Amino acid sequence: MDAADEQRFRDFVSARSPALMRLAYLLTGGDQHAAEDLLQSALARSAARWRTVEEPEAYVRQVMYRQQVSWWRRRRETTFAEPPDRAEAGGDDGTAGVELRIVMRRALARLTSRQRAVLVLRYYEDLPEAEVAGILGCSVGTVRSTTHRSLAKLRALAPELREPYTIFGEAKA
Repeated sequence: MDAADEQRFRDFVSARSPALMRLAYLLTGGDQHAAEDLLQSALARSAARWRTVEEPEAYVRQVMYRQQVSWWRRRRETTFAEPPDRAEAGGDDGTAGVELRIVMRRALARLTSRQRAVLVLRYYEDLPEAEVAGILGCSVGTVRSTTHRSLAKLRALAPELREPYTIFGEAKA
């Protein structure tokens, strides 16, 4: 890598690391250390091919998706404690959003790796089914059925995510 490519890479890492870290955090089920490792590994792999990369962010995200899927295939999923009880109805002390995010993170962590990946790619990354299928190396039908089963399991694991919220925390109209 020449000096210009190295500077371009440093600028990219400086500007895009926070957003990429949020994605890594979601992909790893809320494990901060695993997310840091995933991002660092993806950036290291990307640096090696930096000269040929046309769309840097898309390339790094693709590397992250594939690394995480590979890791999931090698390792069994673990389960976590039950989500906390829903807070009693009453005055809003400003913690409802925080509680919702905590419940969501814990529920996502209890899904299988593939289920979590499909939901993150479909709803957090807002990717079409065909692109998710390409990233995960499966068919569009598999993405659809996995999405359906994942949402059902998420609702069962955390019923507090139902009304008045959609699955990903946006208030319903």
